[in-house]
Amino acid sequence: MIDAVIFDLDGVLIDTEQVWDEVRENFVRERGGLWHDRAQADMMGMSSTEWSRYLHDELGLTEPPEELNRLVVEEMQRRYRAGLPVADGAVEAVQRLAEHWPLGLASSSNRPLIDLALEEMGVSDLFRATVSSEEVDRGKPAPDVYLEAARRLDVPPERAAAVEDSANGIRSAKAAGMRVIAILNLHFPPDDESIELADVRLESLAKLRSKAVAGSGSSRPGR
Repeated sequence: MIDAVIFDLDGVLIDTEQVWDEVRENFVRERGGLWHDRAQADMMGMSSTEWSRYLHDELGLTEPPEELNRLVVEEMQRRYRAGLPVADGAVEAVQRLAEHWPLGLASSSNRPLIDLALEEMGVSDLFRATVSSEEVDRGKPAPDVYLEAARRLDVPPERAAAVEDSANGIRSAKAAGMRVIAILNLHFPPDDESIELADVRLESLAKLRSKAVAGSGSSRPGR
């Protein structure tokens, strides 16, 4: 039985994985760092503490990680205010599931960006608990952010469903013991092994309905 639904943010409710990629890549190149093709995949799911340290330690930027974090987040806030790329059907999906379950959010994004995104979407009041991975010890794929979201919702993790898109996110929610619903991300698709961990695979948020969350009906496209 499912008692709560916990959403990821980037890549699920907002199409911002590519925005993060662009902002951090430009940031590294402008400062003479050593950007490489694996950098985006490496940082996906990392907490702000982890990716800012990665920019410093692995990509060669000289500013302290705390300063790198601040500068990147400021640019992301500017992008959000200029036009938040809300995923098709995201607002409707949140409203639809909020009619049946309390909602949480477990995101690798920074707290200011979580709050700004939900405000811009007009759904802040539909989430009873939101957690940034900067508020827990470890980012995704560790389960910490999902476990904390469940704790704040006062539900056992095994009675929560997580809506995810990335390999690290799927692994994080699965490690927390949750039912995992994967919304397949066309820009940054998870690897096959991670997809197989999901209990449900959906092509879009339009298909995210109470039956898929609760476990009735087909869980795999084409089945």
